[in-house]
Amino acid sequence: MGGSRPVRDRPAHRPPLPAVAAGPTAAPTTTPDPALSRAFAKSDKTSFFVVLKDRPDLSGARGRSSHAARAGNAFEKLRATADTTQAPLRAWLDKRKVGHQDYWIANTVQVTGDKELAATLAARSDVARVVPDHHYALDDIETSDARVTASRTDADTPEWGVADIGADKVWKRYEDRGEGIVIANVDSGVQYDHPGLVGSYRGNNGDGSFTHDYNWYDATGQCGTSGVPCDNNGHGTHTMGTMVGANGIGVAPGARWIAAKGCETSSCSDASLLKAGQWILAPTDHNGQNPRPDLAPDIVNNSWGGDDTTFYQDIVEAWNAAGIFEAFAAGNDGDGTTCSTAHAPGSQAPAYGIGAYDSGGRIASFSGFGPSLVDGSAKPDLAAPGVDVRSTWPGSAYNVESGTSMATPHVAGAVALLWSAAPSLAGDIDATRALLAEGARDVDDTHCGGTAARNNVWGEGKLDILASVDKAPHTAATLTGTVTAGTTGAPLGGVTVEATRDGHAVRSVTTGSEGTYRLSLAPGTYDLRLSGYGYASATATGLALGENQALGRDFALTAVAAHKITGTVRDVTGKPLAGADVSLDGTPVPAVTTDARGTYELPAVAEGTYTLTVRPAAPVLCDGVSSGTVAVTADLKRDVRLPARSDAFGHTCAPAAYSWIDGTKKVPLSGDEDATTIKLPFPVKLYGVPYSTTSVTTNGMLDFLAPRVGDYANTDLPTAHDPNGFVAALWDDLVLDKKSSVKTATSGTKGARTFAVVWDNVAYATGTAGRATFEVVLDEASGAVTTQYRTVPDHGAGATVGLQDQSGGDALAYSFNQPVLTDGSAVRFTQGAKG
Repeated sequence: MGGSRPVRDRPAHRPPLPAVAAGPTAAPTTTPDPALSRAFAKSDKTSFFVVLKDRPDLSGARGRSSHAARAGNAFEKLRATADTTQAPLRAWLDKRKVGHQDYWIANTVQVTGDKELAATLAARSDVARVVPDHHYALDDIETSDARVTASRTDADTPEWGVADIGADKVWKRYEDRGEGIVIANVDSGVQYDHPGLVGSYRGNNGDGSFTHDYNWYDATGQCGTSGVPCDNNGHGTHTMGTMVGANGIGVAPGARWIAAKGCETSSCSDASLLKAGQWILAPTDHNGQNPRPDLAPDIVNNSWGGDDTTFYQDIVEAWNAAGIFEAFAAGNDGDGTTCSTAHAPGSQAPAYGIGAYDSGGRIASFSGFGPSLVDGSAKPDLAAPGVDVRSTWPGSAYNVESGTSMATPHVAGAVALLWSAAPSLAGDIDATRALLAEGARDVDDTHCGGTAARNNVWGEGKLDILASVDKAPHTAATLTGTVTAGTTGAPLGGVTVEATRDGHAVRSVTTGSEGTYRLSLAPGTYDLRLSGYGYASATATGLALGENQALGRDFALTAVAAHKITGTVRDVTGKPLAGADVSLDGTPVPAVTTDARGTYELPAVAEGTYTLTVRPAAPVLCDGVSSGTVAVTADLKRDVRLPARSDAFGHTCAPAAYSWIDGTKKVPLSGDEDATTIKLPFPVKLYGVPYSTTSVTTNGMLDFLAPRVGDYANTDLPTAHDPNGFVAALWDDLVLDKKSSVKTATSGTKGARTFAVVWDNVAYATGTAGRATFEVVLDEASGAVTTQYRTVPDHGAGATVGLQDQSGGDALAYSFNQPVLTDGSAVRFTQGAKG
């Protein structure tokens, strides 16, 4: 759904989602899940999740003193439990050629299979339940095109919801706009450069450049491979604006934001939500690698839901243990009267569910009521403004929408104000919920049960963040100051001021245009570090701050000299590479492009230590991205040879010496969309799983997972859909006629053999002129896979070349529909480090 296209907030007719067996100690399933049975009634094979019984003890995470330590401990415990307890199941699946995607945050494994496989897995003693793959709806939105505007004419006036909860009064009374707090959403994405959001994006380096790694993650693959945030719905941009938007749009405009796209468009799949949930606890780079739990957000908003969930309560409990406050929409299936209309996860006991009311103080007609049909808990927990809420919208526009989706980010933003003003509360989920309840304005409506103070229509009542902040423990010390240039005394904006305690970063802010900063910190002893491009860093250690102490500390930073960085960029083979992008991350130094000789020059770089990043121009092929530290103290020559690009498993690729092998044994294969299984002369590993057979297809593939049936159009990799577990030498629509053949050849001695599968003189079903001759060579000793090309008439313009794992979650693509294959060439894929 396009960003400027309105979507409706009234509930669509969706099939009910299944009830879930509660708790990790549930007995092995003996009766099929009704929803899973319905899925098998429609198809012989379906995707489902195998949920294991074991859960880690996360109590140790709650006791840690800092956000980074809590998140790190939870991450380690979750990963360790999943690795240990999933190992027997993974081995069982691998032995039977069943592809799987493994998750650690909920200790579950996703597989695709038939009814018999599901029943066999459900009977295992280590399995709690087997449940189908679900899709949950983003809260639909009630709006109209007439309500989409290009700008706000009253930019200085807080939106009605912001004022109704007292957020603007918190700004004034406490000089608190959420500074030092990081908010995330799991949603449809965010337009990161929207004028109302770009200033608060954590990936904004403040100099016109952006770092999206660890600040943005697309679990769905809908935004492409660039790693740049997108929103193909509008929903996520809207909810983010209510949290942190500038000019009166957001509740906590001083907070920073990051985002995980866990919803494909207007719905969210279990797989994407699991990946997003993991990323929230341990953000990664754009490849989903190198997790950093120390960069986890403080708060996460979730404006989506369904009638039930399979395991999202496990994710909620993991977040809570890590000290990450979560807020969930209660859903829009209410009718103003009927009880038990709230949706999970917001209606599940571990989650904090939010209802909606309008500017007249009336509960919204669509707001979901309790008690919960999932577990009987009282829901919602709180109500917030959710009718006619104006916020940011893709295309640098603004839009008025209604839904519990719009109410929930008011609560997330309110918690940012609370934790910023009272830092001793940060990470304390129970105390925070208690303060929100204490400050809320009670509404007496007990027709769905409960009391005037806590009922199943309003929860604890209407959100009043001013009252909650007033009641908070105001023991915080305040550290303020001005940062100036030492030589001129001019104020310096864009300087990062970071406070650390016991070696962990606690809170950081950035100076404004006047060079001022303000840090609200719990009593204790801190170290302070200031950093800004073009100036030497400054530190202050051992700052002892007592309760309610106000301490002023100004800093004058010393300007540093500038020097040039020059060098030559070479590709993975060592040849000079033209057109590569060379940049210094997080600096205002403009990026440059290598010339025809592969050389570059960054003419004026201030002294300091930076990350020099080199990215090859498209097509990517086997050249990876180089990122390395450079310490600039004088003119510097830095030559860069790009590393081989790799997948998560550790496979790499590189051009190889061409050494053609003729086929000797014919494979019984002919026509269009044909496949046949052959025996391999030695075990071949694909993503760590050994195979003794493979299926050879007419379309230039070796499928190790199963005999390939069906006409699959080639795609970019990875693709979560069939086929999975393959080597694509020239995946295209090919035909074997009387002039064509497929043969194999084995050579060498045991332990050092090679096995070639050769497609000879193959025609194109699409009508492309000419014929292709190519092969796959498997190496017994190294496990390497080499693809070789004798003739390729269209140079691969319509083909996919690469490897993909058994689940569709990991792959190494050499090319996709790119004319980059040359006659007499070879590409070698090395075995991954995990193989």
